[in-house]
Amino acid sequence: MELEYAGRNWLSEKKVVSAKIPKEVFSEMALRVPEGERSDFIREAIIEKLERTPKADVLLSLVERLSRVEREFGEIRKYLADLEILTYQRGNINPHTFCIDETDHKIIDYLLHYKGATTPELGEYLKINRWLVLNRLRKIQRKSKKQLGKPIIDYYAGEKAGKRKAWWIIEE
Repeated sequence: MELEYAGRNWLSEKKVVSAKIPKEVFSEMALRVPEGERSDFIREAIIEKLERTPKADVLLSLVERLSRVEREFGEIRKYLADLEILTYQRGNINPHTFCIDETDHKIIDYLLHYKGATTPELGEYLKINRWLVLNRLRKIQRKSKKQLGKPIIDYYAGEKAGKRKAWWIIEE
């Protein structure tokens, strides 16, 4: 029987190997394998095991390919998240898709939590100028209106929920 592994002839030059095996395994092998064939049996078992064990360089290249695929998949997920509008609880609109940076996200988080806020409240919370907050709110309003046909936030000058002249999340 000619044994080959990855194009190599495993029976070319032989080296002596000694192994300690449990007494029960040796007894089982003595029952099943005749005395003159035990070396061949052990050799074939080792070669069989090697054939099932991946080589280190192949394994390393697979790890590198998997890392590259994961990285590219992460980029695709990021692009999809940027483009995705309908990901917020059972088909509702995700207001964070209209945010540009961390400041916008904090504004939206505050509005989601308190349902509404005045620009001075938001400016104080974020520790930034209220005019910057106002500009950000208007940009979010314009961007959402352009993409959805209606804004996700709205300014109401009258009194609502104890606040006058405040911005509100539209919960439709």
